[in-house]
Amino acid sequence: MKTYVGAMLAAACLLPVAAAAQERDTKPFVEARGSVVPVPLPPGGPAPRMSDGHVDLSGVWFPGPTGKANAWSVLPEQRPKEDPIPFQPWAEAKYKGFSRVELELGSANVNCTPVGTPGMFTDNAYVHQIDTRPGQLIHLIENNNRWRVVHTDGRPHKKPEDLEPLFNGDETARWEGDMLVIDSISIDERTWIRDGWFHSDQLRVIERLRRPSLNYLEYQFTIEDPKVLTRPWTSAWITLSLGHEDLTENFCTRNENVDQLKKLLDQQTGGPK
Repeated sequence: MKTYVGAMLAAACLLPVAAAAQERDTKPFVEARGSVVPVPLPPGGPAPRMSDGHVDLSGVWFPGPTGKANAWSVLPEQRPKEDPIPFQPWAEAKYKGFSRVELELGSANVNCTPVGTPGMFTDNAYVHQIDTRPGQLIHLIENNNRWRVVHTDGRPHKKPEDLEPLFNGDETARWEGDMLVIDSISIDERTWIRDGWFHSDQLRVIERLRRPSLNYLEYQFTIEDPKVLTRPWTSAWITLSLGHEDLTENFCTRNENVDQLKKLLDQQTGGPK
């Protein structure tokens, strides 16, 4: 009897949760804010250089200008002004048709899958650790302990017959003055550019990294995808700032919210029960 009553109580508790989730899915998403006023770091002097003369991008980097996590900032995050994404008509309809539940279900951070390229920067609110040395860039992020290693000697991509879809893609990089340019192709279609922005097997991502001063790193990316876009698109420059913390262990294991979100989506769309 106790088990039966407990099950009934649990089911009763789940009903308002599902109803509330359905209601949230029809309302604008509002991010909660904290009570900390962010204080930007000073420039800190010139950027260091490696033995080959190129700018050293090494450091622990936080999104934003404060050199630390900004999760409790009293100020809402201001995304830089950018041109609209030049979707082809069918792709724009699909992109704009995603519900909040579908966006959650497609997220790498919900599904415990790699964020890919450019997701290491665009789908990550956690701290980065970058190490550059002549000929190589090592990029770690605290979010699910994801990583990539990129050759920076300007070598060509693999031959077409040797390419395979990878979450980070086939990556190669070159220096253009003090700016590192990373060129990635053959990127797994399960990744997103950001916020539900899907792509085809023809995606090409051009990332740019520069360090204008000791305490700041700047990032920009260009998307080329002739199957989804009408023309290439380039982001605004994104600012990161130098911190002095170790990355902590952050592993994504099976997320029970996935099953709950799938049930909610089925209720909304009349899909499988």
